[in-house]
Amino acid sequence: MKPKGVFIAGTDTGIGKTFAACALLHALRAANLRATGMKPVASGCEETPEGLRNDDARALIAASDPKPERYEHCNPFAFAAPVSPHIAAADMEMEVTLPPIEDAYDSIGMLHGDAIVVEGVGGWLSPISDSLRANAIPRHLQLPVILVVGLKLGCLNHAQLSARAIRADGCELLGWVGNRIDPDMLHPKENLVMLNRSLAAPCFGVLPHGVTPVSAAASLRDAADAIRNLTPT
Repeated sequence: MKPKGVFIAGTDTGIGKTFAACALLHALRAANLRATGMKPVASGCEETPEGLRNDDARALIAASDPKPERYEHCNPFAFAAPVSPHIAAADMEMEVTLPPIEDAYDSIGMLHGDAIVVEGVGGWLSPISDSLRANAIPRHLQLPVILVVGLKLGCLNHAQLSARAIRADGCELLGWVGNRIDPDMLHPKENLVMLNRSLAAPCFGVLPHGVTPVSAAASLRDAADAIRNLTPT
């Protein structure tokens, strides 16, 4: 049986998709599910003797069990410049395409795990090539989406627009996760009430500020249960 997959989208860049994805991997493992993370496209990578390596992908690998057999299975497209992937790829005379991403996803699926957590790049419509946006990945892999909402001023608009776009693109919004990226945000409870009213999807939890993914995993038990109940991809 193939593992169950989920795509981690975000309302913007820098709102904690990797933190949420790692916390979810730990939550799945705490629920006795074997789970592996994947970051198909990453820019801002470090040059190492083994090749370009991305900190977000490394974090996902560290949180995974089973771990990908090769780094490239987690992160098939790694680019050096810390800019939009379509620009970073052009700098390296490369182009992001979907077949290598699907091949890497299938390679992880052969590890006989229970779940694959695929982290996106930037927001839902971030360009990954001249012709592709980040939304092409979950659409091509037919993955339901968990939306990470960075809790800060402006998140109500960003979250509603993202949820609307996810559904308009024919993807299932499985649920959403709040991430307290701004510990000084005014009226966080009132914002959460409005998000619950407007997103029309379950809130799987709110991740506290300043904790580790392992500590945050307890907040995502509902997300782990929802993934357990998915039909395998």
